Amino acid sequence: MRPLDGLLVLDFSTLLPGPFATLLLAEAGAEVVKVERPGKGDEMRGYDPKWGRDSINFVLLNRGKRSLAVDLKDPAEQERLVPLIRRADVIVEQFRPGVMARLGLDYARVRAINPRVVYCSLTGFGQTGPKRDVAAHDLNYIADTGLLALSMGSPEAPVIPPALIADIAAGAYPSVINILLALKAREASGEGCHLDVAMTDNLFPFQYWALGNGLAAGQWPRNGGDLVTGATARYQLYGTRDGKVVAAAPIEQKFWETFCEIIDLDPLLRDDAADPEATLAQVRAIIAGQDAATWAARFAGRDCCCNIVTELREAVEDPHHRARGLFDHRISGARGAMTALPVPVLPLFRGPPEVAVPSPDLGAHDDDPL
Repeated sequence: MRPLDGLLVLDFSTLLPGPFATLLLAEAGAEVVKVERPGKGDEMRGYDPKWGRDSINFVLLNRGKRSLAVDLKDPAEQERLVPLIRRADVIVEQFRPGVMARLGLDYARVRAINPRVVYCSLTGFGQTGPKRDVAAHDLNYIADTGLLALSMGSPEAPVIPPALIADIAAGAYPSVINILLALKAREASGEGCHLDVAMTDNLFPFQYWALGNGLAAGQWPRNGGDLVTGATARYQLYGTRDGKVVAAAPIEQKFWETFCEIIDLDPLLRDDAADPEATLAQVRAIIAGQDAATWAARFAGRDCCCNIVTELREAVEDPHHRARGLFDHRISGARGAMTALPVPVLPLFRGPPEVAVPSPDLGAHDDDPL
């Protein structure tokens, strides 16, 4: 038994945040019925590269779900959803505020059919406020909340973050957290609720230290000007002679002293508070004087919080990650089976990894959504 076995989720979301949230619920045992547009379905299906008929993006995010193709603008078509709404424990939608109301599927109307339903609305700016209707993507959300300004390179050479922070960390994860909290609260009250999850709301906790510095001391952060954003030799990326990069994070004094010993930093510069720029410049020069393999050998077995930046292909094959079982689960499809997306649901709560689970073809469950 998985913890969410028997739970029915209706998923009206598309692209990344909502589908990733419902993937986590599905991996923990929930029955997820994905409601899609007839003919085209989730826009993510059409992305490249393909893995069979659909994009690999879609396949990774929708493993183990069912697909129901419904024209939500057609009242007769909507009637097919009523039995599912009546049985649903959770509904997830990701439209702009007001869209579900225009379709006749907003929380008030759904609650009239099923007062126990937990209805999660996931948007960028939330259901209320001056920006609620603004169109935006991940980059816009982190730009709007101060997060991007903490470390974005220079205007001449701006740096785009490598991860979709808002979509996953501020969208999908908080949605799952609050859905589970709402289900727990329902055990006592017998009533569902409407969850207003805004990605921009949930980006501020990532800046806890910056908020603390600003609110308590009036020291609002500058771009690349603080401990973890590039202003110090103790938390930095250093290029090596052969074009690779050392990730060095010897923040604590004991790690810093070991690091200085390993690289043989000038004793006069080891007090990095005295002349931070001089210390940083010499560390850069020293690291640049040797190949990555030399530094990897010197760091090995030493507590200094330093390693060589690894490419994704290497990380996937890393014996540690393999030993943890991150890539044991599989997706099945027309092209056979491949590795499923590692998700933060512990093996204790997931299905057996030896069973390859498919993603659904569009409308594959029109005749039998359950």
